[in-house]
Amino acid sequence: MLARELISDEIPALKTSDTGKKALELLEDYKLTELPIVNNTDFLGLITESDILDLDDPEAPIGNHKLSLEKPAVNAYEHIYEVLAKISTLKLSLIPILDDDNTFLGVISLPILIESICNLAAIKDMGGILQLELNVNDYSLSEISSIVESNGAKILSSYIHTHPDSTKMDVTIKINKTDLSPIIQTFERYNYTIAASFHKSEMQDELKKRYNEFINYLNI
Repeated sequence: MLARELISDEIPALKTSDTGKKALELLEDYKLTELPIVNNTDFLGLITESDILDLDDPEAPIGNHKLSLEKPAVNAYEHIYEVLAKISTLKLSLIPILDDDNTFLGVISLPILIESICNLAAIKDMGGILQLELNVNDYSLSEISSIVESNGAKILSSYIHTHPDSTKMDVTIKINKTDLSPIIQTFERYNYTIAASFHKSEMQDELKKRYNEFINYLNI
């Protein structure tokens, strides 16, 4: 998924002739902390709420004020992960998108970016989650996939987290099954450490069913 596929048509850009008052109103309307300033298709930078509040005259053009931020932006053909990294590092509520000629195309807002990441990582899809802990040198995605698929399941998404100053790493996988009990047993047979699991097992369903039957019996 590329940056150009996530551009929002709703969020407006400011012109240098716009006033600080107008900018504050737009920030409030769209629940943002900064907005792009664009003349024609030329991206001039982002103006923040702090920049606007520093203006001596709220009716003065914003073009008269120096911007506190540089010109943060991403190329239209950058991957969504690169977009996420930049917007997270700079702690922005949006990020401008430019083409190869540095022409302003629009912005990606943080809510749209988060929703896209959720779709990309299959977060909204039904299934269970396993977190495996293993040595970095033992990591093999093909072996992990083989274990999951041997139980008639598929990996929907995965990501890894390495521990600083350690040879350990966590591998988190989203699987298209709500009951991961057989898969967990297989991983344990292969001496994998299950650091955490989030799923709905058939045993839990059975215990809940028997509990409800018992409560109903008491109410007779």
